[in-house]
Amino acid sequence: QVQLVESGGGLVQAGGSLRLSCKASGRTFSNYRIYRMGWSRQAPGKEREFVAVIRWSGGSTYYADSVKGRFSISGDNAENTVYLQMNRLKPEDTAIYYCAADTTGTYRQYNYWGQGTQVTVSS
Repeated sequence: QVQLVESGGGLVQAGGSLRLSCKASGRTFSNYRIYRMGWSRQAPGKEREFVAVIRWSGGSTYYADSVKGRFSISGDNAENTVYLQMNRLKPEDTAIYYCAADTTGTYRQYNYWGQGTQVTVSS
């Protein structure tokens, strides 16, 4: 099993910054290989959307149009940790942010999810 633990959420004023972290671990974690990790978010009354993804091999990244130029995803393979640097935050970025990991190797699904961390941006 793989556990994902997020941290770094909180309350910030519009225009401010936050950095989210997500560390993967587990009693049998050494039996798994991470192929990609990502951050998704869900705001009240809205569908969950992926905002940033990083492939563990090669480091290629994907960003949703809504966060391009403001958010940056990075990963530390040695620490099995993924980060989301969020700059120039807007009230519409308010949501619960979830970390996800893909250990299937199919690049078609994420099979592990964190519990989520709340990000609130005040206007």
